[in-house]
Amino acid sequence: MLVQKQLILTESKLFLREPAAVFFATVLPATLLLVLGGSIPGFRDADPSMGGERVIDTQLPGMMVLLSVVTLALSTLPSALVAYREKGVLRRMSTTPVRPSALLVAQIVINAVVAVLSTALTLSLGHIVLGVPIPRQLAAFAGVFLLGSVAMFAVGLCLAAVSPNSRVVQGAGAAVMFPLLFLGGMWLPRELMPSALRVVSDITPTGAFGQALRDTMAGHAPALSHLAILLGWTLVAGFAATRMFRWE
Repeated sequence: MLVQKQLILTESKLFLREPAAVFFATVLPATLLLVLGGSIPGFRDADPSMGGERVIDTQLPGMMVLLSVVTLALSTLPSALVAYREKGVLRRMSTTPVRPSALLVAQIVINAVVAVLSTALTLSLGHIVLGVPIPRQLAAFAGVFLLGSVAMFAVGLCLAAVSPNSRVVQGAGAAVMFPLLFLGGMWLPRELMPSALRVVSDITPTGAFGQALRDTMAGHAPALSHLAILLGWTLVAGFAATRMFRWE
């Protein structure tokens, strides 16, 4: 346990030495929320297409939370693990008392903590500066955030499992991340999607995650179908990552 804590501390220091990772995972979502929410007047007006909600009530903050988690899960986490494997770090660790799985745990813990801090920062600044409501179903929001984050990290571990080197994992991460963000409602709210596209969105981890976040922020219970989708992605992607992951 002591070794695991020391490894987490060491990896945390290394994470903080990567300005790009810190910026895109923590600073960018909060900044986008403040800039877009403060500069586009229409975002502060009730939108009939969204059931009378304002964009800054649930859509914009929900998407910024989604952006932070997806960036960590599909870019930061798999890139770090593949780089360690490519450099032989994981192979060398297997010959020491510290098992490679300890490094995997440390990376997951660090990225999960960063996701929580980024979410807290985004929602807090949004509430203070723009009057964005705190999630009305806070406990349900926390549960959805946990389940959605686990599902996205499982997908990220699959990327790390099948990517042979850093160049491939970066390209694959981008190729997966941006379509998933679109289907999650990042650039086009799900209410405005054609019905066929919304069906596709519903079965993706980001579509289910983003809508469940928005529902709990608006004070509604998340749809059971979205929770089931997230659980399914967690189990399938987690199983696949476990079977395919290579330490060297």
